[in-house]
Formats: sequence, C-alpha cells, structure tokens
Amino acid sequence: MSLQPRQRRPKKSPELPQTVDRYSDEHKRDAQHTPRPPVSADTLRNERVLSYAVALGLTALAAIVRFWGIKHPDQVVFDEVHFGSFATHYLQREYYFDVHPPLAKMLNALAGWAVGYTKPFGFDNIGDSYVTEENPVPYVGLRGWSAILGSVTVPVVYATMRESGYPIPIAAFSALLILFDNGHITHTRLILLDAPLVLFMALSLFAYVKFHQQRYREFSNEWWGWLLATGAALACTLGCKMVGLFTFFTVGAAVVWDLWGILDVKRGYTMRHFWKHFVYRAVGLILWPFIIYLSFFWIHFKILKYSGPGDTFMSPAFQETLAGNELLQSSQEIRYYDTITIQHKDTSQFLHSHVDRYPLRYPDDRVSSQGQQVTCYPHNDTNNHWQVIPTREIPASGRGRVVRHNDVVQFRHLGTDTLLMTHDVASPTMPTNQEFTTAGKDDADKREFTLFQLQVNDAHEGEPIKTLSSHFKVQHVKTRVMLWTHKKALPDWGHNQQEVNGNKNADHRSALWVSTEIVSDGQGQDFRNRTGSVPDKPVKHMNFFKKWFELQVLMLQHNAGLSSSHPYASTPVEWPFCLSGVSFWTNNDLRQQIYMIGNLIDWWVCAVALSIFLGIIGADQLARRRGIEPIEDDVRNRMYRNTLFFFGAWAFHYFPFYTMERQRFLHHYLPAHLASALVAGSILNFIVVETVNYPVSVAGPKTRLRPQVRAVVGRNGLIVIGVLTALVIGSFAYLAPFTYGTTLTSQQISARKLLPSWTLHFEAKEVVEVDQNLLANNAMGSAEEPVVVEGASADDEQIALS
Repeated sequence: MSLQPRQRRPKKSPELPQTVDRYSDEHKRDAQHTPRPPVSADTLRNERVLSYAVALGLTALAAIVRFWGIKHPDQVVFDEVHFGSFATHYLQREYYFDVHPPLAKMLNALAGWAVGYTKPFGFDNIGDSYVTEENPVPYVGLRGWSAILGSVTVPVVYATMRESGYPIPIAAFSALLILFDNGHITHTRLILLDAPLVLFMALSLFAYVKFHQQRYREFSNEWWGWLLATGAALACTLGCKMVGLFTFFTVGAAVVWDLWGILDVKRGYTMRHFWKHFVYRAVGLILWPFIIYLSFFWIHFKILKYSGPGDTFMSPAFQETLAGNELLQSSQEIRYYDTITIQHKDTSQFLHSHVDRYPLRYPDDRVSSQGQQVTCYPHNDTNNHWQVIPTREIPASGRGRVVRHNDVVQFRHLGTDTLLMTHDVASPTMPTNQEFTTAGKDDADKREFTLFQLQVNDAHEGEPIKTLSSHFKVQHVKTRVMLWTHKKALPDWGHNQQEVNGNKNADHRSALWVSTEIVSDGQGQDFRNRTGSVPDKPVKHMNFFKKWFELQVLMLQHNAGLSSSHPYASTPVEWPFCLSGVSFWTNNDLRQQIYMIGNLIDWWVCAVALSIFLGIIGADQLARRRGIEPIEDDVRNRMYRNTLFFFGAWAFHYFPFYTMERQRFLHHYLPAHLASALVAGSILNFIVVETVNYPVSVAGPKTRLRPQVRAVVGRNGLIVIGVLTALVIGSFAYLAPFTYGTTLTSQQISARKLLPSWTLHFEAKEVVEVDQNLLANNAMGSAEEPVVVEGASADDEQIALS
C-alpha cells in the first residue's frame, strides 16, 4: 500500500442525485495509485477451490484439538455441575430454574438423548465420577456435542473474513486465533453453554455480512433470505445466554448506520423507500427473532411439564401448571380461627415470637417499647404458630369463614396469647422502619395497632387465601407499613434470630409471605375435613405469555443477584490481557488440573490490533483535517465499514460488563475475543497487503459491474503471518497441559505460569534456605519430628527439625 501523502481531492460541483447506484467502495482512485489488473475466471475458480480446501482443513484441525483426549477427565468439571443436571431435567421432564434462556441447554439435552443418556445422573459435585457400574454416563457424547459446535465456529470465522473481502492467508489467520485459543478449546470440550453461544454469535456476524452484500439487490429473495437468517442467528444467540443482547446491539448499530445513509437526500431515495427499508428490517431483525425466541420457551414449557427443583422460584399460579406439584396436592383454603405458620418468601424463615423482650436502650441510644420480641426463625417450632382472628362478624360455618384477599385480620400468637402489632417506634437495626411486637388480646387501647390487611399477590377481589399457593403482603391498617424481614440478625439479646420490622415501602418485592401449613390443633370436624388426605387435582392452565414474562423477570433478577465473591472472579480490565484464569478441575494425586486461560500470544495480538485500529482511525482523521489522504479510498472504505463493524462487535460484547455488579469470569470475554480476532485479521491485512479484494457486494440491476480484483499477500506478508501463526501455535502447545488436564511436575507448572497473577495449583515453591548450625542446635534438645514447610507441594516438601 502506498503511504505517499495525497492532497485532498477538490470538491465536486453540486450534482443532481445519481439515478444509477454505485458501489459504496467504488471511488475514483488518484492517478498516483498503482492500477491493478482484473483477475481471470480461471484464477477466481482456483481461488474458490483453494478457499474451500483451507476451510475444510481448518475445520478438521479444530475438531482434532477439541476432541483430543475429550474423555479425560471422567469426572464432573466446573459448571458441568449445573448444565449437565439441566440436561437431566429435560430428559426427566422435571421443571428447573436457571438464569439463562433455554436453547443451549435444550441442545445439550438433545445430544444426551441422541447418545443414549437415559438414567439420571446427579451432577452434584465437581470431581464426581461419570464411570460407575450402576449408572455410567455417556459424558463423551455430551462433551462431543460442544466440541462439534466449537469446531464449526472456526470455519464460520474464516468465511466471515473471506466474505468481507480478505485474502485466504488473512482469513485463515483470524480463524487460527480461534482454532488454537486455549480458552475457546477449554469451553468447547465440556458440557457448557459457551460453544453454542459463540457459534451463533459468529453466525450472526456472518449472516449480516452476507446480507450487506445484497444491498444493491434490495428486497430480492437473497436479500430477504440473509436478512431472516441474520434474525434467526440473533434469536439463537439470545436463546443461549442473555449476553446475546450484545450481538443484537452490534447488528442494530450497523443497521442504523445503513438507514442513516439511505436517508441522505443525495442518494436520491424517497422517504417511502426509507420507511420500506425501516419496516422490513424491523420485521427481519426484531419481530422475527422475537417469535423464534418465544418458541424456545414454548418448547421449554412443553417439555418440563412435571414438578421439579425449580418450582419454588415460580408463582403459585405457575406451579399449579406442573403435574405433581405440592400446591395441587396440599394447598388448602385458610379459614378464620385456623392456626397457621407464616413463612417469608425470600428468606424462607418463619414469623416467630417468644416471651423475651426488646432491651430498653440500643447501642446508638435509641429506646424501644420493651415489648415482646417478634422475629423470624428458620426451624419448625410451636412459637411459629399464629391464629387468624376475624375483625368482623362471621358465620358459624360455610364459605363465610374463608379468609380472603383484602380481609382485615388479627394474628394471635398461641405461645404467649398475645396479638401481633406494630406502632411508631423504631425497629432495633433500622431506625427508619417500625418495631413489631405484640399486645395483650384484651388491651382495647391498642386494638387499632393490631389490625392488618392481607393483600394476595396478583389476586382478584374476594379470592380465597390458601396455604402454599397464596403469596401475600401483610399491611398495617393504621400506619400502612408492611410486615417485612431481612437477613440481618439481632444481637445475643434476640438469640441471633432474624429481625422483623415494618417497611414503609408498600411495593417492596421482598415483603411477600406464604402460609406453609394449617396446624393440627384439634378444632373439630371442619378442620379435619380440610386437612386430611386430598385427592390429586388436575393441573391448571396459565397463559403462555404470563408464564414467559414471569420467567424473564426472574431470570434478570437472579442474574443480577449473582454478586457474591468468588476466588476466580475477575474484572473486565483483566480480560484482554489474560491477567487471570479460572480453575475448572484438579486431581491432587496425579497433579492434573484444567485451568481456563486464553492463549497469551493470541490474546495479546488481538489487544494490540484493537489499539492499532484506534490509532489508524485517529491518525487518518488528523491527516485529513490537513488535506492529506494517507490511505487509499478502497482501503479506507474497508477500514471504516468492515473493520469498524468488527470493532463495534468487540466493544458491544466487552464494555457492558463494566456496568455489571454480578460475578464476572474470564469466559465472559469469549464472544468479544472472537470479534477481536476478526479485527486482528483486518489490521494485519492493512499492514501486510497493499489493497483489498473487491468488489465484495453482489451487483444489482442498476449497478455498474466492476472487474474482480484480488489482493495479493506478498512474500514479506506471508513471513509475518507465518511467524505470528507459529507463535500462536507455540503458545497453545505450551499451555495445552492446562487445557487437557495433563500431568506436570511442580517445576513444569511453575514454568508455565507466564504471568504472576495466574493462580495455578501444584506450582513449585521457593526452597527455604535453613541455617545448618541453627538446625543442629535445635535438634540437640528436641524430638526429631519432620516439619513440612508451609505451602510446599508434595514433591517439594522441605524437611526440617523442630
């Protein structure tokens, strides 16, 4: 590529809009540019044959490195604990709950069914053996499905680069960055979700590139086909994990860029034409993917028709759609004077009281009422028993005795014969919330403080309140606070039980309670008739969209709630440079470990390429401000369109993680790394190749055909690509023992600790130099007992005398 500065071209005189479209990358080249002859048909045919051969070779090589030793270890590894068990639930048709959409997990289950996985396996703990006489698990087939998807990702990356107009060596280099990446390999040879996620993300980018090629054949069958293919790939990406939204943002930003160009009056398009593009793309990239995304959940609900471990996450109405659910078998209407237990929905602790009282004065000098303590207690206990007392006249029998939504009641604590109450006194740990205590049942002065309204969640007026199935709030009539609890424990004077107080936020989602049972207290025939054995009830129906919306909200809430600390959690700033990894599995006896870490050379090449791209854009803009054209038009168009698209994919899949408070791990960077590999190939092309392949787009009925021109990677360029490829493969091979779980000595492990921030197992410790005279003096009057130097591994234990 010529770097000789060129003066800015003089501005053209205003012209009428062109009636014939032209290629966006077809500009008049300056006379200083070297003319490039068009290639012959035979050359193009030979190039296609070679390109197909390279793609097949890359696919075969990707399969080899992913299937190599895939049966080792024959134990549960890392998150196979979760995603293996989810496959089991699908095959058993038992409902479960997870924070991710269901597509990737259903594909794992389909693979399990295909390889004959019929007997359920627990997947309880990392290290549990798959190979047991009573229940062997076809884990190789399950892992093999991920390996197949991971292998297919490599040629998709290659094809994306080729369709973007890059020569074969450049496209192959981008594909090799994924093929030989230790991080991608680790995640695509286990029963995890990342293999389908990354594949569908890559397919989304590929399909959009193909769609963009059809821009001069707008609304043709091919145009529609690639538009719908892009939408389908986007839906599948989102169907694997919610981070698929970032792929939507990537394609969405490119679509907005295109629409902005179509809106330009100089292009000669009418507003009708613009709105046609807008509506059609909205259908293909929003409505169509949404329908597909919904279908995943429709299938999910159809398969999981029986009660399972995920029941308790869902609303009672949802649970009653599952065959065998406890609510269908045991839920009973609550009637006045029933004695019940009341459990907090979020913390699963029971409303409790006892004779002990609040202290008069708290450490911050606030004072209490010294009333009877009301707390939450995790275990079954008679002090959890509360009787529902009516506040109005009720009949002696019949339906009039049923407690209903919006009824005002009192709660009598049986153990102390007092009534639950709250008043305008600050709670023990939260000065802004009210204290809950109890009052004597005959204390008329405090009656108004003992009245509570029961508000059933999502209920209609007069709906009966039932055990297990009715989630309700308890609102104080006088002060309007909600009965509420949180995980903060009271001090010793409160027996370290969970505090209960009155929350002024009436809409707080954690203020829900449920009655778990009607206590058998011998209240007569009416009670016995309602609490004996109950015949099975038919499952109920719930609107699909209500079920879908409820699950979406729970997925987002619980995903955001994954904020606890983890020894291998990391921050996004560490990811592009592989500053930390994740321990997946260890075998102490054989000194084997699977440590998820990226290919260091690979990831650093990608990080440097991202920086170079920003530098090129900045330098080009500065030069053009001074009337200098440092980059040829064809190359600039490719840089500002194609490379910027890849860079945008990286940015959209990377920067949002900075805003998240949930646990973050290195594998969250894998989609962004794939995008950075595309950027790396594009930047390498800019450095070592003089031009780009063109035209890339398919000619339309109004476009002027351009001769096919092919960029040639020269000898020096091939040397650069060869050296980089050798370094990437060498780095992969050096770190491969951590990918495949191969036995290493402590010294070999330490030698492979390329960065001090990596936390590897079994690495050699420094030998502690011990003064021999000191040892001799100590040994003279002491028992000769061997002492292991702290932190040394088994092979490196240094023996001293105590």
